[in-house]
Amino acid sequence: MPARMHRFSVAVALVLLAAFSASAQQMTSIAPRSATLTIDDGAAKAASSPTLYGLMTEEINHSYDGGLYAELIRDRAIRHGGWGQLDHWRLVQRGIAQANLEIDSKTGPSTALPVSLKLTITSANASSPAGIANSGWWGIPLHPRTDYQASFWAKASVAGADVTAALIDDDSGRILTQQTVHGIGTSWQRYRTTLRTPASLTPSAHNHFALLVTQPGTLWLNLVSLFPPTYNNTPNGNRIDLMQRMAAMHPAFLRFPGGNYLEGNTIAQRFRWKQTIGPLVDRPTHMSPWGYRSSDGMGLLEFLNWCQDLHMQPVLAVYAGYSLKGEHVAAGPALQPYVQSALEEIEYVTGSRSTQWGAQRAKDGHPAPFPLRYVEIGNEDQFDKSGSYSGRYAQFYDAIHQKYPGLQIIATAPVTGHKVDVLDEHYYESPQQFFAMADHYDKLPRTGPKIFVGEWATMEGSPTPDFGAALSDAAWMTGLERNSDLVVMASYAPLLTNVNPMGPQWVPDLIGYDASTSYGSPSYWAQVLFSKYRGDEILASAMSGSLLRIFASVTREKSTGVIDLKLVNANTVATTVQIHLDHAAQPPASGMQYILSAPSTTATNTISDPEHIVPRQKRLPKVGRDFSLTLEPLSINVITLHAKGK
Repeated sequence: MPARMHRFSVAVALVLLAAFSASAQQMTSIAPRSATLTIDDGAAKAASSPTLYGLMTEEINHSYDGGLYAELIRDRAIRHGGWGQLDHWRLVQRGIAQANLEIDSKTGPSTALPVSLKLTITSANASSPAGIANSGWWGIPLHPRTDYQASFWAKASVAGADVTAALIDDDSGRILTQQTVHGIGTSWQRYRTTLRTPASLTPSAHNHFALLVTQPGTLWLNLVSLFPPTYNNTPNGNRIDLMQRMAAMHPAFLRFPGGNYLEGNTIAQRFRWKQTIGPLVDRPTHMSPWGYRSSDGMGLLEFLNWCQDLHMQPVLAVYAGYSLKGEHVAAGPALQPYVQSALEEIEYVTGSRSTQWGAQRAKDGHPAPFPLRYVEIGNEDQFDKSGSYSGRYAQFYDAIHQKYPGLQIIATAPVTGHKVDVLDEHYYESPQQFFAMADHYDKLPRTGPKIFVGEWATMEGSPTPDFGAALSDAAWMTGLERNSDLVVMASYAPLLTNVNPMGPQWVPDLIGYDASTSYGSPSYWAQVLFSKYRGDEILASAMSGSLLRIFASVTREKSTGVIDLKLVNANTVATTVQIHLDHAAQPPASGMQYILSAPSTTATNTISDPEHIVPRQKRLPKVGRDFSLTLEPLSINVITLHAKGK
């Protein structure tokens, strides 16, 4: 994922980029005042890829735990003792209650979770309960008149113990809502209850969750969970506002599970898909490469459900024998178990219930197979200094293609001596570099593999992109659109970030959020506009005039004839563009303009000012075979041209 973590030079680069951005604001004297865009609206130049814009995601910046994955309890699965293990759990002793809390490494609810929190209560009563508490991911957000699903695994030293699940206001200590679970047994079992908040509650994240006990005894606890309502009410599902923001991007695909998250720092820490399916109590969790443990609540089936919820194609990345710190498995017999695992993973996704892994998927709750067209072999394998990728890729390709000949196989680095269907290319560049590279794919031959720009972003802004980054992002996207006969897929990365202190590990990121709210960056809104207004065929176009930082792409919706025109003015002065349609048998009779602009390249959106920069629209007063359009300074423009009666 985003290049490599050892690239600490990025911090230096960002400082230089800020200086470059500031100097760009002073270049008004050489900015163009006018230009001409000629559009060949006769025969289409090529078909546009229907999967051009999609999502790339992985566990970074608390994208899943503490982000998209709706679980509100932090470190819900107790794994082991040691320093920091109880950072997010604390002992509760109200009134005169006396108790002790420790890790018990000898008992747990499952083989996957073999340890637990041991709560020993020596004194407690109804007015002086003891227990445990968790403050969630920088707070637990609560809303009025809302149901929260609480659950936990527990056993007691003596049968019959009662445990009260409660949501408590941080500031006042007042219990906002509570429910008691009666009769905890002496063997491990899961217990569930629903907590409904009162209608008078003021929305806030300044709350915590507690399990309280009012009698002496010993209680063992693990896998303590609290879920709010989820998108589409999907069990073990996703946060509603973040799913809605992604839905607005009209994504065609989801590349998962990453990224560095796929590879892990070591082979032992790779994404092991078989350990992420089935009941949560059977998922052992694992250390992610970004410095925190993943709950694996966002497992393989949850990724697939995410695709289903947002009507996206899955782009399945399989572990290919290379991890971030350089460990690798050479092609040959030693690699074969990893190849077999990938084949089984594909069967889990696509197999019928008559297959071993299709039956397992059905058992896990999804009887129908998922559609799958693309499988990616590894991630950023150009960093493998052993030079083993070509051999590893060939072994995976041959095995997958033999069993699933209809799949398109994606290589993550150039390969010698073997066919490549699609090549994944990653770009993390400065604004100036993306402006300069906007015509990159215009120049490439169509004789090689198709291209998947699997990760890209302008490296400016923190924690999310500023408007200068959005401008160069949009300029780059015009090049992707003009060449989407070659570039079949593209996805910005990273997609998500928790903006709280210690939340981000990488900047910038497309969508920011805290416990309660979220916002789209200027770059996010550029993605929304480009994806929403994009035709299925590419029209040839040419820009002339004294040009500097003016970028364009033109597509057409074949069924309606609507022309979707993108124009980016990255200058600090207004620019008039004369638009000429070469072969307009039926000239456009009406048009709409959608504008994303800002007074400065450093302007941005934040968690406290989420809509500082958002699109606005206006009807164009005059369009036809020839018309002029004045672009605001520093603006991203999407124009839709409609023929009469359309």
